[in-house]
Amino acid sequence: MSQVLQLWLPIVVTAVAVFVASSLIHMVFKWHNSDYMKLGNEDEVRAAVRANAPAPGQYIMPHIYDMKEMQTESIQQKYREGPIAFLTVKANGDIKMGGALSQWFVLNMVIAAVAAMLALQMVGLQGGGNRGGHLVGMFSFFAYGCGGVQAAIWMGKPWGSAAKDVLDALIYGTVSALAFIWLWP
Repeated sequence: MSQVLQLWLPIVVTAVAVFVASSLIHMVFKWHNSDYMKLGNEDEVRAAVRANAPAPGQYIMPHIYDMKEMQTESIQQKYREGPIAFLTVKANGDIKMGGALSQWFVLNMVIAAVAAMLALQMVGLQGGGNRGGHLVGMFSFFAYGCGGVQAAIWMGKPWGSAAKDVLDALIYGTVSALAFIWLWP
């Protein structure tokens, strides 16, 4: 544990650098804006969902409890007719970015700390910043990048959008590697 504490500076710098890179991606370059489409009848869909008053959570349509139901004609008909959708419902209210940004920063800290522990296990403090930094970069790339690919495989997220997530992950992994290479004790 004391060795991990020796890496506190690159951990914090990495979390801040990834946070800044993410902010640039989403607020300056905005390359994810085209990932989200608008329904032509958005107001009607909102009214229909609101009328059901679903609790915050994840929903799937058509819904099944057991994969055996996939064999029934009624479920197969629903899939043929469509739509097939995944819906995430958040709590109503004003948009509060502070909580989400705080959680994002904490996630960045956790990924940087776990990457640091991995690098310490693999190369140790005397192993050098290049080797440690490269391990941190690879781990960070996978930690940030696999979620979008998994969502494309299982949830129908468009592959173009998942590719942008992987590009983001490559940037975050590179930033992480550079911070650790630069600040390795």
